[in-house]
Parts: sequence; C-alpha cells; structure tokens
Amino acid sequence: MDSHAVIKTWVVSYTDGLYLRACTAVSDKAIAEDLVQETFIAAFQSFDKFRSESSPQTWLFAILNNKINDHYRSKQKASIVSKDTTFFGYFFDEHGHWRESECPKEWSDADLHLLDNSEFKNTLQKCRGNLPGHWDMVLQLKYIDQRDGKEICQDLNISPSNFWQLMHRAKLQLRKCLELHWFNK
Repeated sequence: MDSHAVIKTWVVSYTDGLYLRACTAVSDKAIAEDLVQETFIAAFQSFDKFRSESSPQTWLFAILNNKINDHYRSKQKASIVSKDTTFFGYFFDEHGHWRESECPKEWSDADLHLLDNSEFKNTLQKCRGNLPGHWDMVLQLKYIDQRDGKEICQDLNISPSNFWQLMHRAKLQLRKCLELHWFNK
C-alpha cells in the first residue's frame, strides 16, 4: 500500500480521536482542527520514518502532542510572562500578604467530590476557558495529563520558575472564578 492510501485510511480511522484530544488541549475548535490537519500533513511528510514499532494511532497522537506543544510554545514566546503588578495587586497587598477579601476560603467535605457533578464540571470548563491559553495549558499538562513539571518545562521551553509562576497565577485565577460562579452562587 502506498503512503497516500495509508494516510487516507488513518484519516478515516483516527480523526475523531485526534480532534477530541486537540479540543481538550486547546479549547478552540478552529485551532484543534488546524492541529489535526497539521498532524496528518506531518505524518504524510515523514511517513518513511514510521517503523510500525508502535500503532499508527500511537504515532499520530505523538505527532499531535508535539503540534500542541509547538502551539503553546509559540503563544508563550508571543506573550512573555512578566511580573504583573495589577494581577498581584488584586490578590495581594504591597507586602505580599493576601488581601483579606481575596484570601482562599475553606471548602467543605461536600466539595471533595465536585468532579462527579456535571454542573460543576461545566463551570470549571468555563473558568478554564477564561484563562490565558498558556496558563490553562500548564494546568492541563500537570493535573489532567499528569505530566512532571520538569517535562512540561522542557516541552514548553520555559524555566522552572516561569512554570511555577504560570501554575500559581492559573490556580489563583481559577479559584477566584470558581468562587464567583460556583461557591458563591
């Protein structure tokens, strides 16, 4: 079978799964479609490197993950994270202490199983959608994909301190959004 025929078969067989993964990673349908298309283009261009040591699906998902990482790397370079005094001024005072009104509130034991609640998951997804893309990506990689921080830094080409800064900001913003749209409703 020639590469054109094999790729056509793979497009039919694996597009839905790749698209679902891309949508989960980038939360933008148009970008997800582009990433899947780029995955198949890359697979076609490097078809001679596919050795059948893994399944085609595994190989395609590896290519897609690289495309997703490239997407966030380019976004990361476009918006270098600096110390945003407005952001920190919102949560912290001039001495770096929590503002009383922004201090994290205790969650009850009933809140421990919220991921089983579809309404909460919808609210969480909306809150994640409000995060800058690179903030959401580090949360996705760390907590959903369960990747190691060192590996994430390597994939996104960021320093460990930048990674933890992104994580910190993302968690603060996510917490605030959940408090406004779920816990205080």
